[in-house]
Amino acid sequence: MDLHIADHPLIAHKLTVLRDRSTDSSRFRTLADELVTLLAYEATRNIRTTSTTVTTPVAEASGTVLASPRPLVVPILRAGLGMLEGMLKILPTAEVGFLGMVRDEESLEVDAYAERLPADLTGRQVFVVDPMLATGGTLAMAIDFLLERGVSEVTAICLVSAPEGVEAISTKYEGIAEVTVHTAALDERLDANGYIVPGLGDAGDRLYGIV
Repeated sequence: MDLHIADHPLIAHKLTVLRDRSTDSSRFRTLADELVTLLAYEATRNIRTTSTTVTTPVAEASGTVLASPRPLVVPILRAGLGMLEGMLKILPTAEVGFLGMVRDEESLEVDAYAERLPADLTGRQVFVVDPMLATGGTLAMAIDFLLERGVSEVTAICLVSAPEGVEAISTKYEGIAEVTVHTAALDERLDANGYIVPGLGDAGDRLYGIV
């Protein structure tokens, strides 16, 4: 697994405000959107392209366009929805799939409750977006869904990550699939409840409130 930890002063600044427990939901959504756009810029560095020629008002010019099939963006419901628009600012022509998952707060086991993905994803570049990579259970289940549909490489974009989750994903998919994680920070650890320390708190609640 390839892990990329962002090193940019704007990302560091936005993440600091995002962590602050006094940041309200409206500001949190704005910052999450901005952060994922910055992370996505680097995460799409190896996106597949093809050469083309266009006619400018003056002459013909060689250029580059995204190759087919189009990339697929998969937010993990519900918190991943807060990152979707930031991704689509970078990849406006991408298709969007959805995976709904929930983690049991006691067992930390993950269950999937919704899925909307193409049946065949062979050859597709897939970008999974989820604010937190904590235990790795949610991302692992998402990757498994994608592998069953023919995907061989997955790029995950997370706002913050824990060493335990990174290690879990690295170990599970070694020699099985190409997994790349782009994150704004690698935090210290998980606490006894499986929350990232210092982390952000519950990203879904901070984005949308407690429902």
